[in-house]
Amino acid sequence: MWRNDRLFSSDLPHEDDAVEQTDIVDLLVVGGGINGAGIARDAAGRGLTVLLCEQDDLAAHTSSSSTKLIHGGLRYLEHYEFSLVRKALQEREVLLKAAPHIISPLRFVMPHMPHLRPAWMIRAGLFLYDHLSKREVLPGSRGITFSSHPSGIPLKKFLKKGFVYSDASVQDARLVVLNAMDARERGATILTKTRLIEATQGAQYWDASLLCTLTGKTTHVKARCVINAAGPWVASLLHGALQTSAQHQIRLVKGSHIVTKRLFDHDHAYIFQNPDNRIVFAIPYEKDFTLIGTTDVEYQGDPASVTISNEEIAYLCESVSRYFEATVTPAQVVWTYAGVRPLLEEEVDNPAAVTRDYKLELHTGQNQAPVLSVFGGKITTYRRLAEEACDQLQSLFSYMKPSWTAHAPLPGGDIERADITEFLRVFQQRHPWLPAALAQRYAHAYGTRAERMLAGIKDIAGLGELFGADLYAAEVHYLVQQEWAITVDDILWRRSKLGLHLLANGDTEAVARLAAWLAEQKIAVEPAVA
Repeated sequence: MWRNDRLFSSDLPHEDDAVEQTDIVDLLVVGGGINGAGIARDAAGRGLTVLLCEQDDLAAHTSSSSTKLIHGGLRYLEHYEFSLVRKALQEREVLLKAAPHIISPLRFVMPHMPHLRPAWMIRAGLFLYDHLSKREVLPGSRGITFSSHPSGIPLKKFLKKGFVYSDASVQDARLVVLNAMDARERGATILTKTRLIEATQGAQYWDASLLCTLTGKTTHVKARCVINAAGPWVASLLHGALQTSAQHQIRLVKGSHIVTKRLFDHDHAYIFQNPDNRIVFAIPYEKDFTLIGTTDVEYQGDPASVTISNEEIAYLCESVSRYFEATVTPAQVVWTYAGVRPLLEEEVDNPAAVTRDYKLELHTGQNQAPVLSVFGGKITTYRRLAEEACDQLQSLFSYMKPSWTAHAPLPGGDIERADITEFLRVFQQRHPWLPAALAQRYAHAYGTRAERMLAGIKDIAGLGELFGADLYAAEVHYLVQQEWAITVDDILWRRSKLGLHLLANGDTEAVARLAAWLAEQKIAVEPAVA
């Protein structure tokens, strides 16, 4: 029988956790990015038995390579994508309430460059942005004068006026993990480092073979339906393991980012217009840094091997240097990352103009077990995508419960009135021995789940070994036991961004200490990739 009540200590695919050959599940979700995790969560909450397999780590690729924003997409208004923007703005409000610990309001400053876009056009766009969806959390837009606004200090002096509007920032990889955690707590099984290598489509079931890349063990499962949420690999999975065709196609577009030491002292982000009609963000990041991105470049290679090019680094530096008084150079870059976006294919030449909307394609042929494939999408609308995907499955599973995620907090997000400031104040009172900066990071990373991590700990010594950048053994233990962390990279670059702080400080010994600790715990260790 399928063991719905089985909650692995970390759902690591150890040999004794292998799926039994006789197991039958309702859904086999392939892909541990934001869409796969979101669908697994929604489906498990509706009463379906769910198994999710991910060939690498959760959020290992596209979902951890975003611009870290929950936003409506102001620039999509220029492409008349009003429906997508409205949907994204609605979801922005939902997610701010569901995960106030990892999603935070953020004000954006747009300096006005008259030769790029007239002021009336920007005002009209911002008016639409403010009113396409009801706002309950975020303030609206307004005009500003840089001589009297702190955001004007780092800007070139010829810039006199601009506009301010609202969106939100997100810890993108943690958003994926929280969805996977909620799915597991509702009965789903999440297997990382586990790849679908073969699937045979029968009349009632898919017979699937899963390979655990850590143990080399192949196991089997029968699934009433397969969800293809493989992101950049959605087409190759269809044509490969699933041996199925599809109407829709994806277009791979590389988006790259650079990170520098902090370029300005205030808490606003910037959105800069470029002569090529693209926009680039400069965002306060991890307190000590500035995140700059993104590019849009056609990509033909392996999505797992994507890297930023020197040309992209130069482009991003030049883009922000048009606006900042101090020139930003490639020598200032302390970290870069790139990801491949699987965008819905359209007949447009400019990659930046390709829609960020999504399509769901359900195949329910006669005498064939169904498969649902996800094409496109963006992180802001993942919950709606998951909801619509499960709605499409309603006719296949009569026992499915109705949709439920619109008003349900994610793990750690059950904070009264979604007031993270008040939560932090109380959290610090409960743990006065925690340094203020560490308490703030715990609160924003784990929300109410931080109490579980600190259970029984009464002082700093109780946190165990300090690896560096305020990473203690207690947190690592929690990440391994509760969040599927296996490698150094899982911990330093996805569950947290502490790797960035270690990298900027040149603390390579901390990485070695962490790797040694994981090895002592008999957890697989891979080299950290900056």
